[in-house]
Amino acid sequence: MRRAFILLVLLVTACEGSFVRPEDYGRKVEINKSYEARDTCLKQHAVDGTAGIDATTVASTAAHACQSETDRLITAANPDRDSKVTASIRQDTEFRAMKYVLQARGLRSNETGSDQVSQSTVTRPAD
Repeated sequence: MRRAFILLVLLVTACEGSFVRPEDYGRKVEINKSYEARDTCLKQHAVDGTAGIDATTVASTAAHACQSETDRLITAANPDRDSKVTASIRQDTEFRAMKYVLQARGLRSNETGSDQVSQSTVTRPAD
């Protein structure tokens, strides 16, 4: 019985490292902080001058103004410096900037918890 217990303890402790890695947890926290900082920056810049300027221009300006936050997010989330990951994060920044601009203008409804664009902002491609 004692041998079985020792064998069980050895098996469990040998696999322990594969389930929880402290460095992954720290990295996850850093990524979450970076996302929050970037999104806060985008929200602040999305309301600047939204009245008479095109939404795309405001979103692009907001994304550019938050470049340092985006770069920190890329550094935290992409330690291997994969160009596809970098491009995806930059595209997400542009998308979120547009989302916050539309929210600031009251054109986006987030009451149901989903990101639905109101019918007034939908444009259909020409056939």
